[in-house]
Amino acid sequence: DIPEEGLATVLRQQRDRQFLYAPVLACTIDHIMAATETKRGGRYILPSLRLMSSDLVIDEVDDFTGSDLIAIGRLIHLAGMLGRKVMISSATIPPDLAEGYFNTYRAGWRIFSKTRDVSSRIGCAWIDEFKTSVTSIDKHQDNDALEVYRQNHQQFAAKRIEKLAKQTARRKAEIILCQSIIDDCEFDSDETKQEQFFHKIQQAILEKHQNHHTQDTRSGLNVSFGLVRVANILPCVAASKYLMECKWPDDVDVKVMAYHSQQILLLRHEQEKHLDSVLKRKENIGAQPDAFSNAIIRRHLDSSSAQHMLFILVATPVEEVGRDHDFDWAVVEPSSFRSIIQLAGRVRRHRDGEVSSPNIALLQYNWRAIKEGDQEREKYFCRPGYEDQQILDTHDLCKLIKIREIAQSVNAIPRIQKPIPLNYRNSLTDLEHYVTQVQLANYRGVGPEKLQGYLAESWCYTALPQVLNPFRKSEPTTKLFLMYEPDEDRCVFIEKDDQGYPINRENILQIRKQAISGVQEKNLWLERDYVTLL
Repeated sequence: DIPEEGLATVLRQQRDRQFLYAPVLACTIDHIMAATETKRGGRYILPSLRLMSSDLVIDEVDDFTGSDLIAIGRLIHLAGMLGRKVMISSATIPPDLAEGYFNTYRAGWRIFSKTRDVSSRIGCAWIDEFKTSVTSIDKHQDNDALEVYRQNHQQFAAKRIEKLAKQTARRKAEIILCQSIIDDCEFDSDETKQEQFFHKIQQAILEKHQNHHTQDTRSGLNVSFGLVRVANILPCVAASKYLMECKWPDDVDVKVMAYHSQQILLLRHEQEKHLDSVLKRKENIGAQPDAFSNAIIRRHLDSSSAQHMLFILVATPVEEVGRDHDFDWAVVEPSSFRSIIQLAGRVRRHRDGEVSSPNIALLQYNWRAIKEGDQEREKYFCRPGYEDQQILDTHDLCKLIKIREIAQSVNAIPRIQKPIPLNYRNSLTDLEHYVTQVQLANYRGVGPEKLQGYLAESWCYTALPQVLNPFRKSEPTTKLFLMYEPDEDRCVFIEKDDQGYPINRENILQIRKQAISGVQEKNLWLERDYVTLL
């Protein structure tokens, strides 16, 4: 037992005790980031106490971009200062991200080793599904240590690339041309452009289904489960409505579901529970998918008189990380090459064997570029994306990625291998390497906004680094709750006041509830009732 006399103001709830005392703590990174991100007050105390006795594992570390990467560097530096071990994991770690975080950790470990009178040697390990490489780096000169680390990382990455190149191609991609929308609809309304854009997605869906489906032996239907990846929430909802309402061939039935981060959490939980149970393909090759025995899927299949059944999930980047789902095909609105690789990891995720035709369709432009006509000196691969600091010369995917390579296989090689020199104005992958290098491996960077300035200067004694590069830098949001009023038998969106009492916000926020049409209801993949779930 740990004495709590001095921790009364910190351990206010049972979950605070669990946070501090649990032998192994699994949480989102937000819970631990307060250790370095608190500008005033004592909210840093509990996560700092936890970090004093815990090694740190950060999963899917390259899911973060921009200011978040620099903020995570501050957390890794603190872990090094406390003498803890740090592991970062992802299938697509760029060289500069790994090296930058090693340098950050080493700066923290140097402080720990001096104050504890222990060795400054750092044990480093590189691990993938093929092998493990371990070495100790104990050079005292900064450049020597970085060079030793760089050589070890390059050697390990080279062997991994060699192994990846020999693997069978489970994912192949092609680009869906959208130039005609920009050329023909220059003076049309945004609604017309968006309808043309969604029509391209519909055509790609039908083509991918024809080449990648499974026949249900009970109903005789050709069935596929596909993913449409959209960059932002509003287009995600609009695309879902379009795919439910548009005209499909007579022998095709579709079931559509929208999936994004601003859904009501209870409904999202129900949705994710269904998707986790359905999108599994770990059965023997040639066997019927487990999804065909799911009650909801079975009801859709048995009630259809068509020849083809498409289950379409329209999702934002929430689907890219942390979801163990297996899709037959995907249609992708591009934001970055990293997101393409992560999304590709959801296609045939549980199945082996090479595919003969492309099962991933990449749209030539994203919606922002089509909407504004791909104007020069404009940023379209941002929020999400890497184009904040450096603008590309073009946003035509045909000119930004190597078409022949993705047609042969979509894998992580372009992410873990850094080309020299970087053509960061005409290559999507080179842009990402360049931005990561500037943010994390710029050892001449000075000032509170730079990671190197935080490490080598005295800005760590101020809150300026946190102000200039905050974690989770985003637009202000309003946290709403959907509350059921039994007296009126209705649900209303509310906020909570300081005492936790509900305040109706529907009028002031102009929230309008819209009943779905008969066509939309017919083509819904999953029906959920909020009151029933409550």
